[in-house]
Amino acid sequence: PFFDGNTCCHWKAKMTIFIQSLDYNLWDLIVDGPNLPTVTLENGDVVPKPRNLYDDNDRRRVQVNAKAKHIIICAINSNDFSRISSISAKEMWDRLEVTYKGANQVKEAKISMLVHDYEIFTMNDIKSMFSRFTNIINALQALDKTYSNSEMMRKILRCLPSKKKFGGKSNKKIYQKRESSKLEEIICFECNKPGHYKSDCP
Repeated sequence: PFFDGNTCCHWKAKMTIFIQSLDYNLWDLIVDGPNLPTVTLENGDVVPKPRNLYDDNDRRRVQVNAKAKHIIICAINSNDFSRISSISAKEMWDRLEVTYKGANQVKEAKISMLVHDYEIFTMNDIKSMFSRFTNIINALQALDKTYSNSEMMRKILRCLPSKKKFGGKSNKKIYQKRESSKLEEIICFECNKPGHYKSDCP
């Protein structure tokens, strides 16, 4: 599973199952640490064991760590690779979690607030209504939360009063025509054609 920087919790759950299915020893290494070969110097300092002194068991431990790192590296983008490629598999996993878990929590909080604004949206002034509504929709789209045109249309119509004005025609019917004309003015960033948002691009 590739990680694009979003939905860290979902990616972590998928990667956990993926790694465990390949080799549970790899998952143990990511959770508990690589236990790489070391030697103790005469002064008592513990340092990484020189590669020319590896025995077969040392090489197996190093190889398991390399396999775990390879799996993680293949699932991240180039920016994350530059930041974490030189550390152990466990450190890579922990750093990704620390980096993105907080960012995702902030993102989810913003989405929750904007969805709340969307759900309680009401019409105070019909002239500013479309502008306020569009601001909410654009902010949600920037956070990868989208609504279809039909959902937005129904939301707008529910906000309109049912009392008939303007020569016996209901506000909803009049605004529906206005809304349609507004949608025609919208330009899709994907295909550069009018009438829909990027999220609804065919």
